[in-house]
Amino acid sequence: MQIFKKTITVSKEDIDDLNHVNNVRYVQWVQDIAKEHWLTYASEEILERYSWFLVNHFIEYKSQALLGDKLLLKTYVPKVEGVSTTRHVEIINPKTNQLIVKSKAKWCLIDSKTQRPTRIVPEIAELFN
Repeated sequence: MQIFKKTITVSKEDIDDLNHVNNVRYVQWVQDIAKEHWLTYASEEILERYSWFLVNHFIEYKSQALLGDKLLLKTYVPKVEGVSTTRHVEIINPKTNQLIVKSKAKWCLIDSKTQRPTRIVPEIAELFN
């Protein structure tokens, strides 16, 4: 199973009235790393032919992040079946090794022409291994 990673630094724009990262920002980061992972490994042909539709999303807030914190975002797809995948995202403070957020989302593969769900072909499933 391939793990895609990215490091970010919490900026002033990420902070809410309680002086920690706004919950909506975590949701955006989960979305961003999923998209970046897909765009990094999918070929132009795959990108033209397919897209993803979010079916459901669960996010658990375990701790808080503050202005200036460096955060490690990790995503992986341990399960691919039929027309869908289950994607996990973890946001960790590497300085303290503390888990800040964990997310699990179900995504459905869509044929770009028909806008209908389509089976995940081996070529796509292999992108996550």
